Amino acid sequence: MRFGLIIRGQYPQGDDMRERLREDLEAARRAEALGYDCVAKGSHYSSHPFQYIQQIPYLCQVALVAPKLRLIPGVVLLPLHSPLHVAEELASLDVMSDGKLVFGAGIGYREVEFQAFGTTQKASGRRFEECLTAVKRLWSEDFVTMEASYFKLEHANCTVLPVQRPMPPVWIGANADVGIRRAARMADAWFINPHNKIDTIATQMEVYKRALDAAGKPMPAELPMAREVFVAANRAEAIRLARPYLEAKYDAYRDWGQDKVMPRGDAFSMDFEDLMQDRFLFGSPAEVTEQILTLRQRFGITTLILGIHWVGMPASLAMDQMQLLAEEVFPAVNAA
Repeated sequence: MRFGLIIRGQYPQGDDMRERLREDLEAARRAEALGYDCVAKGSHYSSHPFQYIQQIPYLCQVALVAPKLRLIPGVVLLPLHSPLHVAEELASLDVMSDGKLVFGAGIGYREVEFQAFGTTQKASGRRFEECLTAVKRLWSEDFVTMEASYFKLEHANCTVLPVQRPMPPVWIGANADVGIRRAARMADAWFINPHNKIDTIATQMEVYKRALDAAGKPMPAELPMAREVFVAANRAEAIRLARPYLEAKYDAYRDWGQDKVMPRGDAFSMDFEDLMQDRFLFGSPAEVTEQILTLRQRFGITTLILGIHWVGMPASLAMDQMQLLAEEVFPAVNAA
């Protein structure tokens, strides 16, 4: 089983972004040294109350300081961008990382972002599919002519091609059933999100399997999932240490409207004790190992990408988590 790290790059207002970036790059170096497989970096714009380092510049630096890691823009918000820009930028990153890019794609959900980029949430599904289709064509055809709802390619070519041919793996992150069906149809894998409850994912896995069958595709060889995790001497201590940072993060997500696009019953408007149930991986090394094995056995997860560092958390605490997981949890999972 492969393990990765989510670097969110979200910092409190007033922090020195240069220092926080240095810490995040050190986390990437440490992840490589500890045997992690990949680093994922999300994307948001106008992300008050946080400062936010953008994903592609950050991943370019990771390619330099931790060259063994796979790089996952997790996820590129395709409805906000033109396909030629996405194709050339991501192909450049694949070249810079010697073919270690995973193309994570998603729709987004925040009106402030849609409006700033001249679109709407209503148009996002169509724009997403048009953009992804165009990016794939730009990577696999010499010249592309295509007219879509918001762009026109006229004998356009991608001036830099990915090292991975015909293209890097495509993972679509999705919360809702319509996005999961889209992942089955258009991607190499559904990138299972960190937000939905396990029971919800069980229901959605059946949606995914049926959609794969309809598309004539097998279950993917690599099935990725993201989860929030915290390891301590026991579950109560893990909750005590993680709560101040993780609670603030999900309060912000609720204010941004994240849970408005979640399946019914998965909203974030609840006490932290209820929020964490059936959603986060908390506990002793043995307990977290068992929780990961359950995900592996129940859903066939092959790659688990872990969120361990949240806004305001000291970098030293996150580094301790990385070490504990690598030394006490990952070997136990793989041995089992």
